[in-house]
Amino acid sequence: MEIEITLQLSALAHRNRLALFRLLMRRYPDAVPAGEIAAALAQKANTVSSYLSTLSAVGLIRAERQGTSLLYRAQLDGLRNLFDDLLSDCCHNRPDICPPTVAQPPLLPGSDRPLNVLFICTGNSARSIMAEAILQREGDGRFHAYSAGSRPSPAPRPEVLSLLRANGHDTDGLRSKDLSEFSGDDAPTLDFIFTVCDHAANEDCPAWPGQPMSAHWGLPDPVQAKGREAERRMAYQQTYDALRNRIRSFAALPYETLDRISLQHRLDDIGRYTPSE
Repeated sequence: MEIEITLQLSALAHRNRLALFRLLMRRYPDAVPAGEIAAALAQKANTVSSYLSTLSAVGLIRAERQGTSLLYRAQLDGLRNLFDDLLSDCCHNRPDICPPTVAQPPLLPGSDRPLNVLFICTGNSARSIMAEAILQREGDGRFHAYSAGSRPSPAPRPEVLSLLRANGHDTDGLRSKDLSEFSGDDAPTLDFIFTVCDHAANEDCPAWPGQPMSAHWGLPDPVQAKGREAERRMAYQQTYDALRNRIRSFAALPYETLDRISLQHRLDDIGRYTPSE
């Protein structure tokens, strides 16, 4: 077992391999194609292939075949074993060195203390803006919705604002915001963080205080839709419908019956569900 720990630590000691592993942890439970990993890390395909092979060999990630493609997913059992061995062997579970995990209370949305939800995408001009407006209404006062971008656009897309108004949403106050607005001392304490584009999910995010729960609800970018005007409008409408379906499922979860592990699984499931979208 000691050899395995040494090999795992050695694999993670390489800066680029560590960046790759962190990317897959951010995307968990999604499996990510090697090409997308290479693009996100700005690395050559053969270099990334070598990193993937090393991390797979020490049990920190695993490959899965879908059709003719290989996708990669973080292997949580390998990571848990690494931490278990480090905590028990290195500090003998001393509470002054390795504090015990404190059980966190369940998250219960209510009008007396609405839960704060942040939707993130790169530009904060379309998908995350839609999500903010949808949850603000569908949450019925039990949630407070926000949105931000890792590289925000100057303003929300006019097509998005027009679509939201056509669906009865109040668009006053909607604006594109930088993530930094939610990491300062005066920022709201976040309970949930959802990434709605793959690019944002692949990027490093701030270390959020309070350990908010997170999930990836990626959707295609309607801004990139091609074709005639009617086809582009349809892309925005389909994105809106998909987000509304997911957010309605999120708002309707039986929070009072879910511990955090069960809730995390439900959040992940919502991000993978697409048949009715």
